[in-house]
Amino acid sequence: MGTHEAGELHSPGHGGVATVPGWLTPPTEVNELLPGLWAQSVHRGDGGELKVGGVSVGEIAAEFGTPAFVLDEADFRSRATGFRDAFAEAFAGAGGADVYYAGKAFLCTAVARWIAEDGLFLDTCSGGELAVALRAGVPPERIALHGNNKLESEIDRAVAAGIGRIVIDSMIEIDRVAEAATRHGVVQPVFVRVTVGVEAHTHEYVSTAHEDQKFGLSLSGGVAAEAIVKVLNTPSLRLVGLHSHIGSQIFDTQGFEVAARRLLGLHAWVQHEHGVALPEIDLGGGYGIAYTSQHDPLEAKTLADQLADIVIRECRGLQIAVPRVSVEPGRAIAGPSTFTLYRVGTIKDVSMDGGGVRRYVSVDGGMSDNIRTALYDADYSCTLASRGSDAPAALCRVVGKHCESGDIVVRDEFLPGDLVPGDLLAVPGTGAYCRSMASQYNHVPRPPVLAVRDGKARVIVRRETEEDILALDVG
Repeated sequence: MGTHEAGELHSPGHGGVATVPGWLTPPTEVNELLPGLWAQSVHRGDGGELKVGGVSVGEIAAEFGTPAFVLDEADFRSRATGFRDAFAEAFAGAGGADVYYAGKAFLCTAVARWIAEDGLFLDTCSGGELAVALRAGVPPERIALHGNNKLESEIDRAVAAGIGRIVIDSMIEIDRVAEAATRHGVVQPVFVRVTVGVEAHTHEYVSTAHEDQKFGLSLSGGVAAEAIVKVLNTPSLRLVGLHSHIGSQIFDTQGFEVAARRLLGLHAWVQHEHGVALPEIDLGGGYGIAYTSQHDPLEAKTLADQLADIVIRECRGLQIAVPRVSVEPGRAIAGPSTFTLYRVGTIKDVSMDGGGVRRYVSVDGGMSDNIRTALYDADYSCTLASRGSDAPAALCRVVGKHCESGDIVVRDEFLPGDLVPGDLLAVPGTGAYCRSMASQYNHVPRPPVLAVRDGKARVIVRRETEEDILALDVG
């Protein structure tokens, strides 16, 4: 990726001078919370202390410790049902729509139950995620299984459970799913994942529909068409639809328009050439959220209306009926619902080569609970959570406790200049891909996930302990 492990300020040619990114402006009010970054119930109470779901961060830290992922349950469920309702309305009378929550963003038993109770479907991409879904009592017919290398044991479990769809990702998987279906005496509904050749304008590691990557069957060269024909000719499989996913953290529908056109073109080919009118298509997910003031995501209703316009227009041009449409939001539901609560440990001012000073604020978590800054060069915001402050703002870098120069949580943020050890910091937008991608680097136990609602906080994923870590070590 061409950057220094300690960050872009140390890159060749940068000069080593502490600078402020163009999108980050010094705040006029250092205690201000940007509404787009936080869950709906988050606000400042007496003395400027952050509160969520009627509970103060001081109470949370005292009872559950730090670091901790703090999830606003009402916010999460409101976003989930908002997607459900927006897509149902946008596609009413035009084939209908289903919303699959992408469990890879964040999944636990409680979340899976919420999804089922609120009438959404659930997308899984591993045996572990499928196990959580089944444990939570999600109706199997409302579960999908993704993955570019599904184990035969995972396929067998999915077929035996009667899940509603398995998304075929390779020619080899056609045979594996067919064999499992035959073994269990069922006809398994499947989708074929099509690589439509759309380059999403996002980080290369989360751009998933261009040709040179591991997912799906390519539209070019006829590989996807070959897979479709093979599925149609396999008695133990039922082809339900075609699937496409163009990437993640996307802020407009231009890429979806091209993807839908190509996917529906293939959908029409199946109907005209093979006499099979597939009932569904899946346009995937990848809808962006606001991590900082530079991001401007689409509302669920706007997104649904624009995608409906695209699909209906393309179907009209192809002279085919509008199929039922599925989408897979994950980050857009889970991300804004959660913030990570940290405690400040040390504060250090560092003189930079070429002039300037950067303040390093070390917290009690880091890259083991949020790898995205290091992995994707992602930007985050944060705020002093335990109190308000009248001190002038200082440019800070919030870093973790790990033995790694790249252990950065928030690369650039203005925080009060009177920050001291023991203060609590809150980093918003950490509900997606933080706990899910968490590690035990340096043998640091992973934080808990706390659901907060109506003045009460409860553990839905407990804090890992040193005993948990040692229990895995059989040496």
